[in-house]
Amino acid sequence: MSPQPPIEAVFLDRDGVLNIDHGYVHDPADLEWIPGAREAVSLLIRAGVKVLVVTNQSGVARGYFDETAVHRLHRVMRDELRAVGGDITAFYHSPYHKDATVEAFRHPDHPTRKPNPGMILSGLTDHGLDASRCVLIGDNASDMEAARRAGVEGFLFPGGDLLAFMRRALGSRIPTLIENAT
Repeated sequence: MSPQPPIEAVFLDRDGVLNIDHGYVHDPADLEWIPGAREAVSLLIRAGVKVLVVTNQSGVARGYFDETAVHRLHRVMRDELRAVGGDITAFYHSPYHKDATVEAFRHPDHPTRKPNPGMILSGLTDHGLDASRCVLIGDNASDMEAARRAGVEGFLFPGGDLLAFMRRALGSRIPTLIENAT
């Protein structure tokens, strides 16, 4: 059996993987990082691995907040990650939902809304990535289905410490996750 190729990019769901999902998180004051998330992203970036966030944001479609709030939160997340040597290569969000109250975002099955693979496919294309050298970490079945449809290996994060999870799941393919273990 040949070893798996090294990983060139990790796609991450946002709510429930990077930050605690308090329900429709959009205000930076409500941002609470998952334990180990900032450290994991920092180690990935230092290892030369791209980090892309793919997140459904139906709160926009439901009229709870607008896309400006999504972008503001993502800027804050990026700033906080940069402070610890991390970064996000790109953020992708899908503001669509079949039950949207905001007409512009009502769609029965938008190609970017997970479990559809649109955000992942855009990330692969935009950054010239090889799907066989990418993984997705998500916290629910729609994340795993989106990964499958995009041809990307999916890992279901059960909660807890994201860095510890990545060390177990990806350590053999990203050795710096293990080398930098404390």
